[in-house]
Amino acid sequence: MAGRTIGIIDDDSALRDSLALVLRFRNFDVLEFASGEELLATPSLERLDCMILDLRMTGVNGLEVLETCISRGVTAPIIVVTAFGNVASATHALKSGAFDFLEKPVHEEQMLRVVNEALSRADHAAALRNERLMLAERLASLTGRERQVLDAVLEGRHNREIAAELKLSVRTIEIYKGRVMEKMNVSRLAELIRLFARLEPVN
Repeated sequence: MAGRTIGIIDDDSALRDSLALVLRFRNFDVLEFASGEELLATPSLERLDCMILDLRMTGVNGLEVLETCISRGVTAPIIVVTAFGNVASATHALKSGAFDFLEKPVHEEQMLRVVNEALSRADHAAALRNERLMLAERLASLTGRERQVLDAVLEGRHNREIAAELKLSVRTIEIYKGRVMEKMNVSRLAELIRLFARLEPVN
């Protein structure tokens, strides 16, 4: 995960610096922010791969920062830092979209483990988003009739059933099915079904 950019948002400069030191030692790039306002105003927000956000800060508090990031569509996972035993705040943050929480005092190894988990989960989510986008583009290339045939295939219908329903010949259905598979960039029916089962694209 080295080379990824982590944002640390905390008005406690000593804590901010100690966390940054640990992360930089593990070859992460780190950007430090002394307040929620500073983070939300920076163009660098879009560059962050992950954030470590203190919940209790003067000015805009951590929960407000979290909710603003979520509403702006920021996809970087956000790990919140809360005072020891403050379960209510942590629970609220998780329900609002935080990836996980760390209790103060923050333990270095635990922080690194959670950061790596957050980055792995974010990478997986980004890959799925890209695949869904690609699938949507392929679906958009289908004609109306091809989409009808695709939907019927995904419902498990045989060529003869599809032909009877659409009042076409079995041979014509086979041609349409071949076009669908070519446009969806698959070579076997099993690949086509697996593609939709995994991605569950929005129609």
